[in-house]
Amino acid sequence: MNCIIRELGKSVWLHLLPFYFFTFLLFTACGEEAKEHIAPAIHDRDSVSMMTTYGVNTLISDSGVIKYRIVTERWDVNVIRQPNRWEFMKGVFFEQFDEQFHVQAYIQADTAWYFDKLKLWKLRGRVRIRNSNGLIYTSEELYWDGLRHEFYSHVFSHVTTPERTLQGSYFRSDERMTHYIVSNSKGSFVPEENSDDSSGSEPGDSTQQFQMPQRPAAQKHAKSVND
Repeated sequence: MNCIIRELGKSVWLHLLPFYFFTFLLFTACGEEAKEHIAPAIHDRDSVSMMTTYGVNTLISDSGVIKYRIVTERWDVNVIRQPNRWEFMKGVFFEQFDEQFHVQAYIQADTAWYFDKLKLWKLRGRVRIRNSNGLIYTSEELYWDGLRHEFYSHVFSHVTTPERTLQGSYFRSDERMTHYIVSNSKGSFVPEENSDDSSGSEPGDSTQQFQMPQRPAAQKHAKSVND
């Protein structure tokens, strides 16, 4: 009989062992302080855009008249950074129209920023412009001033027309590219049939540190070349 009782005791103990073990873990866990797993806060709010649009193909009017078409893969609007800006980090393509909706010129760049309050564009990386007169402009950086209706650049620029080819470290022009200045330039006259429409520019580095644009002093445009 004693043997049977001992065996029954062992059997009960074996069945109760998981219960005791679970109770021990439960009380142990309750004795520890609960820890919240929270991701670190995001402090750089400058990276947040108010609006992001993909696959843009839209018309833009000026004073009630359609002036431009914008085509871009991505368009970000950021009102947190100062000054406020539109960002086109995947490239941008413009068509410029006259009052009869005829294409006057096209403009393209690998990267672009538009400061809406300043009405100023900054274009970077394989910037290319062609107007209705056959002028082709290429550079790695160009500013487009909407207040003064002019273009300007402080980096190497290349201008090709049916009559000549020019290049220099400073460029300034009216918005139609009909009156322009190229300084510190080198140029040559070429026959019309031998003019080259290819820019020959290398891909630009659009990842450099961003610098705020500075408008040059106002001046009257003249169709000339300063060496």
